[in-house]
Amino acid sequence: MQTGLPEKSPVKTLADLNLCDDFLFDVATIDLETCKDMIEIILDIKIKSIHWKEGQKVVHNLPGKRGIRMDFYVEDMDGNIFNVEMQKKDEGNLPKRTRFYQALLDAPMLDRGERGFDNMNPTYIIVICCFDPFNRNSYRYTFQNRSLEYDDLLLGDEATKIFLNTRGTNNTRIPKVLVDFLHYIEHSSETSLSNDVDPRLLRLHQKICSIKNDQKVVSSNL
Repeated sequence: MQTGLPEKSPVKTLADLNLCDDFLFDVATIDLETCKDMIEIILDIKIKSIHWKEGQKVVHNLPGKRGIRMDFYVEDMDGNIFNVEMQKKDEGNLPKRTRFYQALLDAPMLDRGERGFDNMNPTYIIVICCFDPFNRNSYRYTFQNRSLEYDDLLLGDEATKIFLNTRGTNNTRIPKVLVDFLHYIEHSSETSLSNDVDPRLLRLHQKICSIKNDQKVVSSNL
């Protein structure tokens, strides 16, 4: 009999979750080494170490104004700040969302009365999307402020925004490990790993397996 009510989506067990699911991504990124491996893969860089920023999950705005809750927010030894977000569904206007995030990340960097701006840290806002945010079939879209008149003239504000697309197709322009990582986001199982899997991605998979076999985590997801 039809009731006219929308059918409820089946509840996934922990074993069925992928990294694109909020619960599993939140649990996995409690571990700093996991966050470090993800950043290295995404940016194709090496990092000695990272640490949590104060208020790693929540950044408050002025009273009565909207704040933000971040997936993870870390800083490396050189002062670079990384905010990484998982976006499973297209909820619209990611560019302006990252503009808002940028403003709230920047605001606490300077003390009251500080006249110069040299102490503002380089920032990277990274959004992992399970959809193509710009419909160009690219796995990665990187944005920095640049002159419209001179293509080689960067503004130099050290603010970078990166949108990743797990469903890209042009895998010739980015490292293989990033393609493998983005495929693993939506299909977080051993079958998604290639024979020549990068050690960082293998560690990530081992971490996911450990979480899914942890009875305390299993209980908290029921």
